[in-house]
Amino acid sequence: MELDRAACQASLEEAAHRVRACRRCAIGEQRRNAVFGEGDPSARVMLVGEGPGETEDALGRPFVGRAGALLDRMLGAIGLARDQVYICNTVKCRPTSPGPRGPRNRAPEPSEMENCRPFLDEQIATIRPAVIVALGAAAAKSFLGRDFLISKQRGRWYEGPAGAALIATFHPAYLLRQTGGELEAVKRLVWHDLLQVRARLDEVPVPHHAPPTQVGLFEEGS
Repeated sequence: MELDRAACQASLEEAAHRVRACRRCAIGEQRRNAVFGEGDPSARVMLVGEGPGETEDALGRPFVGRAGALLDRMLGAIGLARDQVYICNTVKCRPTSPGPRGPRNRAPEPSEMENCRPFLDEQIATIRPAVIVALGAAAAKSFLGRDFLISKQRGRWYEGPAGAALIATFHPAYLLRQTGGELEAVKRLVWHDLLQVRARLDEVPVPHHAPPTQVGLFEEGS
């Protein structure tokens, strides 16, 4: 098992080196750091977002800052630590558009996701996760097609690549933009999706996972 893990880690590191050298898209020239991914090279769960933001671009790590902290709490609520999963994005460089105060985040373009897809496919083939969680509409569409509607089709199981079970839910950054009643409604939907993931993992019991609880799921400091 440890030899397999080491081989997977070495394969991922070699792919990350190729990502850092990649300039297939204009965003490859504009980035500060490529953001390949991080986590357990033999993870049962892979989480795929749309693309790095400003903080991720600065640090070269996926899902840091407020969205990353929320993702960590979401994982913890179903008995998973960040180092037990693998986290990456559909594109490995920050997509930006000009703004009045400098570059601002945007969703990746289809051509950018297409150029980066071989790297994502390689990550999936190396890690061989049992479950893939697509975080946000762009990530979900990269797996399920441009007509996928996350508001109507999230929370269901689909056949993912390499035999993985695939489910889509809202991106943590989307939750952070909600307020009042809308926030409470979205939290309930995301909690439903998280429980789906936990239930799928528990089809093959893992003793060290504690029973999940929703208490404090989206609260700071929980």
